Amino acid sequence: MMEKQTKEHERLQSHTAWRKWGPYLSERAWGTVREDYSPNGAAWDYFPHDHARSRAYRWNEDGLGGVCDDQQRLCLALALWNGHDPILKERLFGLSGPEGNHGEDVKECYYYLDNTPTHSYMKMLYKYPHAAYPYENLVVENRRRGKTMPEYELLDTGVFDEDRYFDVFIEYAKEAHDGILMRISAINRGPEAHTLHLLPTLWFRNTWSWGRDDRRPEMHNATVAASGGGQSHSIAARHPTLGNYILDCPDADELLFTENETNVQGLFGAPNGSPYVKDAFHEAVVRGNAAAVNPERRGTKAAAHYVKSVASGETWTIHLRLAKEHEQPVGKSDDVFAQRLREADEFYASVQPAGLTPELKLIQRQAFAGMLWSKQFYHYDVSEWLEGDPAQPPPPPQRERGRNCEWNHLNTSDVISMPDTWEYPWFAAWDLAFHCITLALLDCQFAKDQLVMILREWFQHPNGQVPAYEWAFGDVNPPVMAWAAWRIYKIEQRERGCNDTAFLERVFHKMMLFFTWWVNRKDTEGRNVFQGGFLGLDNIGVFDRSAPLPTGGHIEQSDGTSWMAMFSLNMMTIALELARTNPVYEDIATKFFEHFMYIAGAMNDMGREGISLWDEQDQFFYDVLHTPDGNAMPMRVHSVVGLIPLLAVETVEPDSLKMFPAFKTHLEWFLEHRPQLASLVSHWHIPGAGERRQLALVRGHRFKRLLKRALDPAEFLSDHGIRSVSKYHETNPYTLRVGDATYVVPYEPAESHSGLFGGNSNWRGPVWFPINYLLIEALQKFHHYYGDDFKIECPTGSGQYMTIDNVANDLAQRLIGLFTRNDAQRRPFNGDNARLQTDPNWHDHILFYEYFNGDNGAGAGASHQTGWTGLVAELIQQLGEQLQDKSQPT
Repeated sequence: MMEKQTKEHERLQSHTAWRKWGPYLSERAWGTVREDYSPNGAAWDYFPHDHARSRAYRWNEDGLGGVCDDQQRLCLALALWNGHDPILKERLFGLSGPEGNHGEDVKECYYYLDNTPTHSYMKMLYKYPHAAYPYENLVVENRRRGKTMPEYELLDTGVFDEDRYFDVFIEYAKEAHDGILMRISAINRGPEAHTLHLLPTLWFRNTWSWGRDDRRPEMHNATVAASGGGQSHSIAARHPTLGNYILDCPDADELLFTENETNVQGLFGAPNGSPYVKDAFHEAVVRGNAAAVNPERRGTKAAAHYVKSVASGETWTIHLRLAKEHEQPVGKSDDVFAQRLREADEFYASVQPAGLTPELKLIQRQAFAGMLWSKQFYHYDVSEWLEGDPAQPPPPPQRERGRNCEWNHLNTSDVISMPDTWEYPWFAAWDLAFHCITLALLDCQFAKDQLVMILREWFQHPNGQVPAYEWAFGDVNPPVMAWAAWRIYKIEQRERGCNDTAFLERVFHKMMLFFTWWVNRKDTEGRNVFQGGFLGLDNIGVFDRSAPLPTGGHIEQSDGTSWMAMFSLNMMTIALELARTNPVYEDIATKFFEHFMYIAGAMNDMGREGISLWDEQDQFFYDVLHTPDGNAMPMRVHSVVGLIPLLAVETVEPDSLKMFPAFKTHLEWFLEHRPQLASLVSHWHIPGAGERRQLALVRGHRFKRLLKRALDPAEFLSDHGIRSVSKYHETNPYTLRVGDATYVVPYEPAESHSGLFGGNSNWRGPVWFPINYLLIEALQKFHHYYGDDFKIECPTGSGQYMTIDNVANDLAQRLIGLFTRNDAQRRPFNGDNARLQTDPNWHDHILFYEYFNGDNGAGAGASHQTGWTGLVAELIQQLGEQLQDKSQPT
């Protein structure tokens, strides 16, 4: 494919310059591990929301709809006040993990509507009620509700009744790589006029209070007389490494200045180092305390204060401009916005297949927007965090043996794709792999850089482990990085016609270290059967699989072992690609082929003890519990753990066999001399469509048996994808008795009734995108080998037979259908909320939830986890390309 050329593509090719500023400011920094200096790791309690307006952050800043530079030295975001709120609205509110009846949960209504890869144009919407925000009501009612009750949301409180709220659109347009315009448009949707305060706020991240860098940036009033009379308000910001910037704030009523420093007196009763502290604007605007702000109009935090009574239906718009000092505007603000939006439209017109409907284009573009808004600056030096700062009290000694104490090499100040800007404002390794697939459709270089970054020496442990997520870097996620690297390589090959083998090789060597870590640490008995832990599936099992078992002993995991089989095939595939230009990799490809074969054998006879993860009676894969007395017992939970063996599949093209005769010869020798292994997994001696050969953990019979369950509506198949636990367990919950304790795994289609893993995610029934996406891809690979002659009943019991490829397409359509309007003109992810389904000011704004109700498709969990749910954009892309191909004349 020829290189696409739009203005946005040209900016992407300039790499770093246009990426300097972006939406890298998190929606939440309070309650994070980084800001926790408690002895017992109680992050939510150590830095709660009520402290956030008054207490300086050590590591990362947050703000509402904000931007910052790529090292978060200077931040710009919006604060608001409706005249009734008890506090200035500077950041999104939500419940902490202990407060929510299903764990942490943001309690706001906001939407990411548009963004481009260089952030040349960005748009989001925040819905701000006229009435006082119901902070206490939300906390008290959610505390009252148990885990069996639904969450109490902001829409449930009645604050949006009679449309008494503002739609506040926040937009940014870059003049150039170092100049950015901000446009705020507030629409009063209510039946009568209401006063609104807007406070676009500029501030420096506090780097000077910790005793490690005494250099102090400064802001001061730079207001000058306007040519038409009056004043042209401006704020000058001077930083020792970023340089000098000016924020122009035309028509502001006043400028406010203070310091981004903790209000020690207000929080802890000790004297303040400065009379002007972080919460000064709250004091001045909400409490009317004018003495709280610096009358000399200087500091490290400043705001332009605008006040207006906005009539019913009126749109109030203000413009600001942040640019390097002495840099002149390139044109009128509205003209620049119109140009950047036009360029964004041209960019997406070149990305989105022409065959897509306007509805699908809207969903995909908002999915892309959510992905791009979720790029966040992440700062965390674990060594400094553990030892504490010279200018602060020493941390408690328990931390030396506490959370992340074995990861003191980890040190990052990077822009990273986050799962969610509020609920998960920290990277998660296996989430990131999925993010990169979608991001590669827009910005392949950024996607590649993300994978390279997470494998750099300041992330990857010296022992080879890849960090999981900040709550426990040492936890174990599925090893999908090699898969992601190969997918990104192929996407770039398809879209740009280039083979970036340097990227592939760079990742491959770090993945070899990670593979070795898995073999040494998670196959402790050397039997090619892996344990792993929770592996990203949280509460899917009978026990917390990352903790010591109440029974003693250990679990041989179907998913852990299958992930390693998939990892082996991914590494084999990459090695064969690299061997095209370097024959050294041919031997390595052979090594990974053998790994795969031995893992496959072990799944069927663990340690030659006659114990298999495959259950002949049930025709399904189960985890096997090994107790200290030597017994082994399959735990017969019908979950996606038993479907994950389907993911370990690859086809080998005929040209690979011709190009690598030594590889072919060794494989054939191995299969001839290890016939018991060959009979389990391989169709090597039986060419498929196009003379291809296949390696897979499941052969034809098991493949059919697994799909029979997966495609059964009474088990895994829902209208909106594959459930994580079979609906069979709704009336037949799995029960295991250990001593006096009883462990039960029921089918729970939405939020979890269990507190396992905090209760804010649930793998006991809902539909999750990452596993569904991998299953779809696996089916496409099976079809690539078997061709159109192999057909499966879908749904099971329907009498309707489909090719494997059509089954994959059917699953993709079910997932896409979560967001499209159905025959009743309702989007399933919005559930039964009438406002969200029918109100024109709400119904076309898409939320990409963490997971979805296994019965009706309603969104659940984190409401803005576009991260891996953003994979819907890739599924829509595939659908559009299929439609486009069909429309081409033959």
